[in-house]
Amino acid sequence: MIFSSYTFLFKFLPIVFAVYFLLNRFNRTSGKCWLACSSLFFYGYGSRHFLPFFVGSVIFNYLIGLLLNTFKEKSKIIANILLVTGILGNVTLLGYYKYMDFFILNINFFAEKKLPLLHIVLPIGISFFTFQLIAYLIDSYRCKTKGYSFLNYLLFITFFPQLIVGPIVHHRDVVPQYEDPNTSELNYKNISMGIFLFSIGCAKKILIADPLTSWAQPAFSHAQELTMLESWFSSISYTLSYYFDLSGYADMAIGLGSMFNIKIPINFNSPYKARNFADYWRRWHMTLSRFLGDYIFRSIFHKGDSARKFYFAIFITFLVSGFWHGAGWTFVVWGIFNGIFVIFAHAMTRANKRLPFFLAWFLTFSGVVLVRILFVSASFGDAIYVVKTLFDFSNLQFSGIPYASVGQLIYIAIGFFIVFFLPNSMEIKEKFRPNLKFAVFSAILLIFSMLNMSNVGDFLYFQF
Repeated sequence: MIFSSYTFLFKFLPIVFAVYFLLNRFNRTSGKCWLACSSLFFYGYGSRHFLPFFVGSVIFNYLIGLLLNTFKEKSKIIANILLVTGILGNVTLLGYYKYMDFFILNINFFAEKKLPLLHIVLPIGISFFTFQLIAYLIDSYRCKTKGYSFLNYLLFITFFPQLIVGPIVHHRDVVPQYEDPNTSELNYKNISMGIFLFSIGCAKKILIADPLTSWAQPAFSHAQELTMLESWFSSISYTLSYYFDLSGYADMAIGLGSMFNIKIPINFNSPYKARNFADYWRRWHMTLSRFLGDYIFRSIFHKGDSARKFYFAIFITFLVSGFWHGAGWTFVVWGIFNGIFVIFAHAMTRANKRLPFFLAWFLTFSGVVLVRILFVSASFGDAIYVVKTLFDFSNLQFSGIPYASVGQLIYIAIGFFIVFFLPNSMEIKEKFRPNLKFAVFSAILLIFSMLNMSNVGDFLYFQF
């Protein structure tokens, strides 16, 4: 079940919302239980076979967290063992479902074996909630999670708006909200704000991202056949569609959270306006960047360390990011390239060197397009071919090009205009008022989105 579907909008959401606030009038605990059970149903709807393992993992991590809080002050050795056990448990589960076939493929290649692939179906959201659980364990080890009830912890992990594709929430940001009695009361301003943000996210996903993806995916499925124009069209289309798809989901998640009086963190802040890659990663998938910075980068680099260690920490952080993004060497190399670009950005900052604004932006956006090509390509060969074809004028033609069209060019132009010249969702949110103007705006976006909802595609990070 995805947010931009009739089932979610007209069945799941109204029922969960109405029963939640009705139960809260009598007993907050029953309302929370209903919300947690509804969130588990939401997860099971899309990943039924994995649901028992998901529930088991959530309980396992809570128990490890309790033990860490107990033994951290009594026995550092036991606390260390518990932390390693908890992290290994999470990584093992993620590794089996996401990387086992990748591991077998590499054994077959390097050891010349013929081991059969397992063709494991990746559970939805496993990459996202695994990071949240690992962060919870590390902070339990640091004695930063004391006093959390199981129900509030359960909602922190399972709350359906952020469960599948993020944003990656941190316990210290949301658990206090579940503990706050004010969140159980109807807040019409938050509800209207939530509907407003949801309508923006829905329009991003259905009206912009899906059409662009529908042009880009077939093109990259036949990457070795693309002409110069088709390579440009499909590469730009994918670059734009990933932004509108992911930021659209984040807007919907933040909007849904607002309806339930829960503030979910911002995840995108006009990343394509960045003038270097360090700035880009401060704006793109911000909650992922925060996790990687807090738990990977700062585990390697500490204040006062050398510049060499600083750059090494950046490299390792993006290496982990690449491996986390997908089970394939293209993702690993994608992470390495991003790390190198971020290192260059920091090196220039440390040397007090700045490029002219437009040149800096142009080089950054060009780099974003190039690494996106690598990210979406099925192989290095496809990626190299597409990049080469971008500049192969001998392959330039204007007819007989099935993977480029005038309609696609119009959508690209609209996408460019939105990301470069219009305020982003969070900037618009600051100007929101619960009045007729914003109500009409939301209604128009929702109506046009619902008219196209029968053809909506899965989110690009849905099984991730």
